[in-house]
Parts: sequence; structure tokens; C-alpha cells
Amino acid sequence: MKTPPGTPPPVQPDFEPDVRPEFRGKPRRNLRREGARGEEIAARFLVEQGYRIVERNFHFRRKGEIDIIAREGEYLVFCEVKMRTNDEYGLPEYAVTPMKQETIRRVASAYLAVKGVSGQPCRFDVVAIRFEGNTPAITLLRNAF
Repeated sequence: MKTPPGTPPPVQPDFEPDVRPEFRGKPRRNLRREGARGEEIAARFLVEQGYRIVERNFHFRRKGEIDIIAREGEYLVFCEVKMRTNDEYGLPEYAVTPMKQETIRRVASAYLAVKGVSGQPCRFDVVAIRFEGNTPAITLLRNAF
């Protein structure tokens, strides 16, 4: 297939992804698997705290995702899960930026409309997980935003 005239050539990286010096000899991290692990830890923790899990990984079109939707008492709770294996990028709860909060609000609004449960008292919680060795330290921020 020919490239139309005037189209710039594709940019080629000047390195192979697996041989960059800073990653040599280090195993590649599977972020999706780590995220699923964090969500599993968070879901178990929430159940221990008296929450009832309603849904996990709710996607609305291409607008975004809510990690965990649960009930606690009269509230429908939309939970964002953030996990860190070290403090290199700061505490996990600080990764729930204003932009991320707005995305979660939009997806939560869509969830309420799709499920026909508008008028339901809701709140937004954050479950922050930090690992100290192999042990997770879990912080639950109720009504975080």
C-alpha cells in the first residue's frame, strides 16, 4: 500500500522497547494484572467493612470505568481503587486527580441512568492500597470527593 504524497514517514523509536538501559534485566510489569490484584484486595476489604459489592469494572462506552460499585447502608458507593507497590510516585490516593474525579462522576451518572436508579443517595469512596513488603496497607476514604 502506497503512502499518499506529503504524508510524513512513521516515527521509528530509536530503541527496542525491551532493551532500554533503565529496563535491562528487570522483569516487565503487567499493569493490568496488578490493577486486578488491587481491585480484588479492595473488594475483599470492602466486604469485611460491611459493603455489598454490586458490580465491578463498570464501563460506559469509551467514557471511563468505575472499579467497584457497592452498597453500604442506604448509599450506592462508587469506589476508585489505587494501588502502589512503592512511594516513588506518591501516595495512591493522590492519583485520584480532579480530572479522574470528573470522569468517575460522569460514568456514575451514566450508571444511574442505565440502571434506572436515579434519585439514589450516592457517594464516592477511594480505596488506597500501599504495600509494605508483601502486606497491603489499606486506607478507605469515605466520601472522598
